[in-house]
Amino acid sequence: PRRTSPIREGKTTRDEILDASAELFTTDGFAATTTRRIAESVGVQQASLYYHFKTKDDILDALLAMTIDQPLHYAGLIADRPEPPVVRLYALALADAAQLAASRWNLGALYLLPDLRADRFALFRGKRDQLRMHYQDLAAAAGRADMIRDGVERLPFRLVESVIMLRADGDSISPEALADATLRVLGVTEDAQLVEGAARALLRQLDWPVAVPKR
Repeated sequence: PRRTSPIREGKTTRDEILDASAELFTTDGFAATTTRRIAESVGVQQASLYYHFKTKDDILDALLAMTIDQPLHYAGLIADRPEPPVVRLYALALADAAQLAASRWNLGALYLLPDLRADRFALFRGKRDQLRMHYQDLAAAAGRADMIRDGVERLPFRLVESVIMLRADGDSISPEALADATLRVLGVTEDAQLVEGAARALLRQLDWPVAVPKR
């Protein structure tokens, strides 16, 4: 039973556990955070926490899914769209960067945990690889032929994930600036405003759930 009134963000106890864990994992570290401390932060008994998550790894797995499942789903939708590759790449980068920047806690920082090398997290690693390949395929199709060499098509994915380190350093950059950068590194010279407008129209058609305010 809950010992106190809700003290975390979330509509359910499970949501509150995830919110508390996200804060503790990203501020104090995964290894240093115990399930007892998570339960205390939520205001529930440990038995209630174990009802929702059997282990601390299960909590981490759920948090990782929150960062990857949505962009991977929409990346698949974007991949099959008829818009030019440059528009589709911009749309993916814009929306993905926006969701990484907008999350309450910097969950992307969890990607650096050595724990993620374990077999337990193979599914997450596979999903992240799939998202990375979506970026690379779009980058290869969108970039100038003379620019796609020496692995340049890998850079857009890395540029978008730079949001994670920027947040860790207390810094920020607009999603639009990152989306622009993904095109420029590929040698794309199309008008950025026109590409952005078309990309936003595409995201509206797909009902992308993360708000991407105009600059």
